[in-house]
Amino acid sequence: MCVRVCAGVFNISRFVPALLRISTMTSTESVVEQPRVDLELLTNKNAHLPGKTTPSGGSGRGVFVDGDGPKVAANGVHDIEDRILRITGYYGYNPGYSSHRREDGLESHAETPGSETSEESLSYQTCTCTVLKVLGGLLMVLCVSSSWVGTTQVVKLTYRSFSCPFFISWFSSNWNILFFPIYYFGHVLMTREKQTLIQKFRECSKLFGDEGMTLKLFVKRTAPFSILWTLTNYLYLLALKKLTATDVSALYCCHKAFVFLLSWIVLKDRFMGVRIVAAIMAITGIVMMAYADGFHGDSFVGVALAVGSASTSALYKVLFKMVLGSANLGEVAHFLSTMGFFNLIFISCVPLILYFTKVEQWGSLSSLPWGYLCGLAGLWLVFNILVHVGVVLTYPILISIGTLLSVPGNAAVDVLKHEVIFSVVRLAATCIICLGFLLLLLPEEWDSVTLRFLATIADKKSEDHGEELTESSVHTRSRSRANGTVSLPLA
Repeated sequence: MCVRVCAGVFNISRFVPALLRISTMTSTESVVEQPRVDLELLTNKNAHLPGKTTPSGGSGRGVFVDGDGPKVAANGVHDIEDRILRITGYYGYNPGYSSHRREDGLESHAETPGSETSEESLSYQTCTCTVLKVLGGLLMVLCVSSSWVGTTQVVKLTYRSFSCPFFISWFSSNWNILFFPIYYFGHVLMTREKQTLIQKFRECSKLFGDEGMTLKLFVKRTAPFSILWTLTNYLYLLALKKLTATDVSALYCCHKAFVFLLSWIVLKDRFMGVRIVAAIMAITGIVMMAYADGFHGDSFVGVALAVGSASTSALYKVLFKMVLGSANLGEVAHFLSTMGFFNLIFISCVPLILYFTKVEQWGSLSSLPWGYLCGLAGLWLVFNILVHVGVVLTYPILISIGTLLSVPGNAAVDVLKHEVIFSVVRLAATCIICLGFLLLLLPEEWDSVTLRFLATIADKKSEDHGEELTESSVHTRSRSRANGTVSLPLA
């Protein structure tokens, strides 16, 4: 019995192609009348099966739209083929994979560039953001270097009529109080979330702990940083009284080497040989700068003061990273404003002590050069804002390059305006310090990236060489065939 059933199924499957050929050869009128009933029965019976067709119009001659593929002709040949093959299981038929659907599916897939368009748009947006970030970084570099050059040159101009470096440092540090209000103003303009100044201040006070800022934490956390900040500025201003602006700005760039050494010793950062070389180069430049005019006089004292300013700046940065860790822009603005308040409240007694001890005499308040003082304090505040904001908005390496560019900027002003003549030793020392600064900017993975880049270049050269050898062998064979000679391979 089973044998007879199998033979019957096999005989039915033999007649399937003939039925299909007959159905395609008949006229449209005859096909529409009878198969329409079959289609309705099949669609009602097998509504759950894929490949069901629905008429786009009300007439019998309308065009049928397939749910899984393109449109089907009015005679329903494609649909009848699918359903007959599904019922009989002709030659291992799988639903939805007839010859017509495979071709239509391939064509529709090839003609649908949705994924490629989305990938192209995504890559275009990424490239646009990167370009804008780089352009913003270059603009930030110019602003950072210009503000630092302006600050240094205004100090030299202020010394002509007012030579009180600690008072200048104290007055400029008080302007840090404006840091958080400026940040809050920018925050209100850039974000939709509206918070009051007090709410935002309390939110950023979490830098001091979960309890917020208390009087004990205010003194404990702010005092060491405020002292280091004041020492850095005071020593830098003292060095400007002894040396040119170019020398002082070049020596101040050594703080990058001191930051690496302190981070390696205190914070246990990764050891890098190239940064050790950069630190040695910085020390070499310092010694050469001190040797330029002999190890005596104002030159040596000025070099010592500039190196001391770079050292306290490095200690400030390492201590900030060790105690406070990574802080966002709002928390940094809050912290700098807090340091400004501490400077106004607790360090205001030092200028008075220096005045009454006649170390710094400034006369009456009306005789002070307020224009130079306010211009200097404003430029110093702009420099600090650009440094801290630029690290968030663009690449930190560009901010460091902006600080380095202050050296040639100050050199141009000294040569053109003050007619300073630099000795060969000073120029060599400045170049060595700047080169060491650039080496310190190399990322930690610079060696692996460089090796990968060199390996890529070597692979490309080998591929080009192999293509040249292939082309030369082809030309050799063509010449040998033209001359009637045949080259036999060696056994």
